[in-house]
Amino acid sequence: MRGVSGVVGVVVAVALVVGGLAVVGHLNPQRQLRVGTDRLGPDSGEQVTDYLARAEASLLGNDAEPRWGSVSFDRELTAEQVGAVTTGVRISQVLFRVPVDRVQTPILTVGIPGSERSILNSTARAASQVQQSVVAGDRASQIAALSRRRLSGGCACVVTVVVRGTSAELGKVAGRPGVRAVQALPPDAVSGKFAIEPLLPQNIDVVGPLPDDGPVPAE
Repeated sequence: MRGVSGVVGVVVAVALVVGGLAVVGHLNPQRQLRVGTDRLGPDSGEQVTDYLARAEASLLGNDAEPRWGSVSFDRELTAEQVGAVTTGVRISQVLFRVPVDRVQTPILTVGIPGSERSILNSTARAASQVQQSVVAGDRASQIAALSRRRLSGGCACVVTVVVRGTSAELGKVAGRPGVRAVQALPPDAVSGKFAIEPLLPQNIDVVGPLPDDGPVPAE
């Protein structure tokens, strides 16, 4: 009987502890974390014309709150050209892709503080991100080596930048030569909580993987 009483006592004690924790949890509920579902850039399989219309519509409104946005170009630009085109907004990320006909080269993202020097240095930083394939001489290694060489040479390889500005400031950027699309997120979008997908100059009709059946140039 003493053993049974002991077991019953333990059960009662555990029940009291669990009940107490439940009360504490009820009085101090955990804050629900916001699920990041925002996205800059087109969806895979989306018609380019649909994305361009969607990006243009995202700039409507006259509120003065700054927001995150992406600027896509009609051709690859150098870092110097990007700085001139995006005057009036702050750049936080630069997306690079070395253009090679019918060769899939990597998309590289470089975060910067937005200063002119950081924009100019972003190409070299992108070059340092290119990873050499384990198997020397294979196609992946050739593409990596080519991308690194061209980026190190300051190539025109910027395809998209992530910026921050008001709707009016982003609208001014959208009207500049060389800019293909500017898309804005809602003002409550949080840095680091949204996805980024570049609209490549080679995306003409439908957004999707580019062909990868061409030879990799030696230089």
